[in-house]
Amino acid sequence: MSKLTYERIRANPKFKELVAKRTRMAWLFSAVVLAAYYGFIALVAFAPQLLHVPLTEGRTTWGVLAGAGILVLSWILTGLYVRRANTEFDEINNEILREAL
Repeated sequence: MSKLTYERIRANPKFKELVAKRTRMAWLFSAVVLAAYYGFIALVAFAPQLLHVPLTEGRTTWGVLAGAGILVLSWILTGLYVRRANTEFDEINNEILREAL
């Protein structure tokens, strides 16, 4: 693409909207994952007895469940991002490209 095309894309209000939406979503998801992760680490540091409590008669504890929950949360947020990127964000991106070309 030419420099002129890039300038048209950057000047398009839809591009600014796309950047704002993606940035907002990235910060939100990052904050959720960091809060979950650091919350788990805080529990390990300051209240490990809560994580040692068994869920059942076996060896599985609340700590194992919490750790697995962080992994699942990350997968879910990744899936949500991919879904939104492949629908809404791609649609806006295609409109921007059509208008710029």
